[in-house]
Amino acid sequence: MNHVEILLIAIILDAIFGEPEWLWNRIPHPIQIVGDCIRWFDEKLNTGPIIKIKGFITISILVIVSGLLGWALTAVPDFGIIEVIIVSILLAHKSLVQHVMNVAVALAQDVKQGRFEVAKIVGRTTDHMQPSDVSRAAIESAAENFSDGVMAPALWYLFFGLPGIIIYKVVNTADSMIGYKTEKYSNFGYAAAKLDDIMNWVPARISSALICLTSKPRDSFDIVLNDAPLHRSPNAGWPEAAMAAVLNIALAGPRYYEGEKVDYPYVNSNARHQLDTEDIRRSVSTLNIVWAGFGIFLFIYALVF
Repeated sequence: MNHVEILLIAIILDAIFGEPEWLWNRIPHPIQIVGDCIRWFDEKLNTGPIIKIKGFITISILVIVSGLLGWALTAVPDFGIIEVIIVSILLAHKSLVQHVMNVAVALAQDVKQGRFEVAKIVGRTTDHMQPSDVSRAAIESAAENFSDGVMAPALWYLFFGLPGIIIYKVVNTADSMIGYKTEKYSNFGYAAAKLDDIMNWVPARISSALICLTSKPRDSFDIVLNDAPLHRSPNAGWPEAAMAAVLNIALAGPRYYEGEKVDYPYVNSNARHQLDTEDIRRSVSTLNIVWAGFGIFLFIYALVF
């Protein structure tokens, strides 16, 4: 099987099974293993002098080892079965939309429950959130994570095979663990954060374009081109601006981190600011349409070529 056929089967498996808790309650998830490795490097190397260099060494070792692992697994003569299983595990669309929908269901019952659920998928402080803030956070997380948790690994596999998707997931996991601009990680996580930005540059813009295509492409693209650069992230602003344009809502804006308010600018600021659970549901529907369209494209490509 070629990469297109394997990715298409993996998408179908992810849509059916998602992240089966019965399995990952019994054995460690591959990303959990990666996280344990990153944590070991953090404990051993994130101290003393030349910390930035140690961080570069850390991410270099992780990339080389994961690339070699991917190459070795590809060489196994199993007709692509291992690749299908690994790719389906490393795609996270069904898991993403389930987590986002959990926020909508919880928020419909009580704002405290909504805060509790959204805290599982965002890194900001949720104590001050009102219902509109919870909805906004969930939608932003949906858009950003669709780009770096769904489209990016799919594209890295499509063009670079198993080594590509494994390297990407390792780098992305490292960024989520040590790629912070804090006193502890600003030096040690610098290389991981920069490499993650580089690896997500193209997927973020492709994700943005695909989201725009679900609405009025011309108007949506204009908003994205104008507002995506306002975002604090070089990549996250693109899918978030696209989602804001498609839903005709304002995203980003002020939020709290560790109890302190940060006044970030809004994306699509002239649109509606008061959001609710229906907006969360609309964002999930948008992502489902995009992902289904991508799967249909792969299916047609596989038939034709």
